[in-house]
Amino acid sequence: MSTNPTLADEASRLSPRSLALRAAKGLRANLGVLFSWRPGRRDAAEIILLVSALPIYYLVRGITQTQVDEAVQRGINLISIERSLGVFWEVEMQSWILPYDWLVKVLNNFYLFGHLPVIGVLAVWLYFWHRPQYLFMRNAFLISGAIALIFYVNFPTAPPRLLPESLGFGFVDTVVNQYQESRPLTPSWFVNEYAAFPSMHIGWNLLVGLAVWLATKNIFIRAFALLMPMAMMADIVLTANHYIIDGIAALPVITAAIAIAAGARWLVMRKLSPENDAVREKGWVGWVYWLVGIPPGARATNSLVPTPKAA
Repeated sequence: MSTNPTLADEASRLSPRSLALRAAKGLRANLGVLFSWRPGRRDAAEIILLVSALPIYYLVRGITQTQVDEAVQRGINLISIERSLGVFWEVEMQSWILPYDWLVKVLNNFYLFGHLPVIGVLAVWLYFWHRPQYLFMRNAFLISGAIALIFYVNFPTAPPRLLPESLGFGFVDTVVNQYQESRPLTPSWFVNEYAAFPSMHIGWNLLVGLAVWLATKNIFIRAFALLMPMAMMADIVLTANHYIIDGIAALPVITAAIAIAAGARWLVMRKLSPENDAVREKGWVGWVYWLVGIPPGARATNSLVPTPKAA
């Protein structure tokens, strides 16, 4: 009885030994990227950009003067909007987890330490192994932060956990209950308790998830890219740090940031095409490419965002 060669080949390809060999080969290739890396001027500029931009973002957020009464009223207004839409579920959702102290602690720590640290790790992965997607994410990340600052400075909003108990909503500040402060390990001048709307915990998780999705066709990594913002959305509500509508509002902020970043890239590619010999001779053009997120060696293309490739 003959064996189907296609099935036999597939079985051989999925055997433990074959999978282990492929994994080892991939690991060697990935490590080779790191070992062969030699820092250059663009790498230094990247570090300077991020090391400057992120503290400025948090400093502006933190030093913003807030009229607490106005911030509380905006929080109440958001609850009124949610009630009119039939999505004021936060109090009930939080009541599901409060009896489980271990789960509350997990959610608190995920909120505090599962945001920027995870984004940082993914950014390093994208930078070394998926540079086009990294540059796309970096610019949209910075632009969305600038857009969010407009809201935080001009329209500060009290999160659910800071609404007065006298209002009778029943929110519990789980992070403060565990740590006796809202942002442990964070300098006070970086903390703005009333920067609730929109939620960049969700916005930046959505953005990084999109960049990771575009960087690979691996189904497991793509599943992680989908689950990451979904898990954070649940977390910000269950810990009473944001309203549901805060997370929804992050979507147009991210969409606008992507449109601006993609538009800037398109405009530069149109005016300073890398296929133009005269353009290539201008040394400053490479820095413009870097600033708008055009990767080295790029050619003129109609695509506004990087396309996915195999992991």
